[in-house]
Amino acid sequence: MSFAPLRAALAARRPTLLDLDRISPEYRNSDGALREAAVLVALFHKDGEPHVLLTRRCADLRHHAGQISFPGGRIDPDDEDSLAAALREAQEEVGLAARHVDVLGRLSEQLVVVTGFRLTPWVGSVPYPYPYRAHPGEVDEILEVPLAELARPGAHRTETREAYGMLHEVHFFTLSRDAIWGATARVLHELLGVWKGL
Repeated sequence: MSFAPLRAALAARRPTLLDLDRISPEYRNSDGALREAAVLVALFHKDGEPHVLLTRRCADLRHHAGQISFPGGRIDPDDEDSLAAALREAQEEVGLAARHVDVLGRLSEQLVVVTGFRLTPWVGSVPYPYPYRAHPGEVDEILEVPLAELARPGAHRTETREAYGMLHEVHFFTLSRDAIWGATARVLHELLGVWKGL
């Protein structure tokens, strides 16, 4: 089973970039810019079905404690681009070596509403099984979630909420024992839209 059709679909579309002129000044740093971050949307086949790798963040972290997210984090503004940051963070958080990631493409930029990051998601296929190692200070659990579970009827919903004087459409996915929301859910929603179009 191959992710080649997804690679072609991602190559044929243009990811949406954030309209920086419409983003509230409260999100910006002292230079007037947004902080930059990147994540890796790691896909693999397990039991013949496509899955996505997610993590449950440790409960005592300063930001996004206990939330379900992709491996990822801040881009070093001095010496790396968004893809390099996504791969580095995946290595640090779950022990996934960059050489084992087949980069398929990227999805649209997202605003992380709570912390004001400009987030770039990169999609890659990874081997399965894989000897993941959760970073003890950042990752409480590594999750392997079937795309079919995310795509089932009733799993996805949206709500409108206000933050920093702006209205935001907040996405949610409800799993058997978890809820995925915020930027992670928006990225998953876009991914599923591309996947269903194959």
